[in-house]
Order: sequence, then C-alpha cells, then structure tokens
Amino acid sequence: MSNELIGIAADHGGFALKHAIVEEVKALGFDVLDLGTHDEESVDYPDMAENLIAAFKEGRVSRGLLICGTGIGISIAANRHPGIRAALCYDIDTAALARQHNDANVMCLGGRKTGPDLAIKMVKVFLETAFEGGRHARRVGKLG
Repeated sequence: MSNELIGIAADHGGFALKHAIVEEVKALGFDVLDLGTHDEESVDYPDMAENLIAAFKEGRVSRGLLICGTGIGISIAANRHPGIRAALCYDIDTAALARQHNDANVMCLGGRKTGPDLAIKMVKVFLETAFEGGRHARRVGKLG
C-alpha cells in the first residue's frame, strides 16, 4: 500500500471523469486529495489548477491529476508554475512516456475527450511508471 497522496482537481468539464477516477486511484493504493470541483457548476480551469499548485507548494502532494474539457487549458495553467511538469495525455503510450522521459508530475486529461475506461488505464500507468533518468534527466533539468 502506497500512502502517497495524489492531488486531483477538475473544472466542470472534467467533473464526471474526476468522479470516475477517484475511487480507482484509491483502489491502486494511493490516498486522494480531492481539490474540487464537486459538481458540474461552471468554474474556471485556472482556479482548479491553482488548487493543485497550492497543494504542491505546501508539500502536501508531489504528483497530481488535472482535468478540464479538453485537458489543454488546465495543462497550460499548471505549466505556468516552476517545478510543475504537466503533460496532456491522450492514450496509454503518452501516459507512460510522460513519466519515463519527462518526469511529469501532473497528468492532464480531457473530460470530454477521454472515456473513463481509457482514463483509468492511463492513470494507472502514469502512477506506476518511473522516470528513466539518464539522458532524459539532462533534458528535464533544462526545464528549470
């Protein structure tokens, strides 16, 4: 059992997918810090990304999941912050490579673009895949 705390946040476009993912993340042995939103009322994706960023800054989480309608806006919002490497993933390969080659600490998903079955598989791969280091560490180090 991990005990690692995984932060997760979504806007209204990602709420349904977030809801489907939370229990699966727990079933993988992780604890979940649900940072909202908690319903389908319209909220702004930068605010939801900020909720996760605050948890990073406070040292509560070292990895997270962000979801908006397409995953694009929330990934842009998250990547504005130093130390955040948010990867928009759309299949199993991108979820694995985001970890292996980019040491991504946040996976972003499109709630209106990715179905729950695929998203759950992607989250599992993302959370269980290690960073390869080596030549990739040099490249990631250049990100700041």
